[in-house]
Amino acid sequence: MAKFQFTELILQMNEIITARLGAAATAAGNLTDYEQNKIVKLAGDSQYNLCAAGNEIEGFINSIQGATLDGWTIGSVQVGGRKEVLCDGAQATVGTAGALSVGQYVVTGTVVAKGTDLTTAPKVASATTQATIKNGPFAWRVVSLGSAGTGAIGTTAIIEKA
Repeated sequence: MAKFQFTELILQMNEIITARLGAAATAAGNLTDYEQNKIVKLAGDSQYNLCAAGNEIEGFINSIQGATLDGWTIGSVQVGGRKEVLCDGAQATVGTAGALSVGQYVVTGTVVAKGTDLTTAPKVASATTQATIKNGPFAWRVVSLGSAGTGAIGTTAIIEKA
């Protein structure tokens, strides 16, 4: 018999917002469908851009529109709820050591380059400064370790906006 575990949720309307996406209102700064599900952070006025490893998680790209508006890519960003992710170790040793556990707060793990398709769930790492993340506005924490149940690098987990 399979164990009960949390999964992603059907999102509420206030957990998905429309925003400008990318680094700039230029062809080089715009994002494409390859960025779907990648982790983002607020980067400017009504604008989210891709995170680097170690950045706090502010949201995930939910969808991207085919056309631009005033030169900007427009899309939706998931800023709440739950998200399936891949465990990527501890922040100080991203991708090489450490396991996640239920209740730990996470940051962006190893990232896939802009313009490259995300073929797995986005990666997260255990935050080095748990208290700082917990008390900050962008706290995402592990609520389930998936079917493997270990939190080891490469296994799935579910995180939730705290």
